Amino acid sequence: MEISQSVESGDKALIILQSLVCYLREKNILSRCDIEELCERVEAREKEFPCDQHQAAAAAKDMRDLGEYCGKRYGGKRRRCL
Repeated sequence: MEISQSVESGDKALIILQSLVCYLREKNILSRCDIEELCERVEAREKEFPCDQHQAAAAAKDMRDLGEYCGKRYGGKRRRCL
């Protein structure tokens, strides 16, 4: 069995997107503030859009985890509360 057949396509897409966010943060194309805003947008989707609440909550948790990882690894200033 090939490796690509044993992994769900959604799992592969998630890994690619996580890697892309980290790469863009590493190259300073995305700031820590941008990642925090993206986290908020994912969390808002949980409330605003008619999608599976369980999947939306899981996506929001994954995004928070990714934001924390990028913050620890690459640093940067947090967004200021207005």
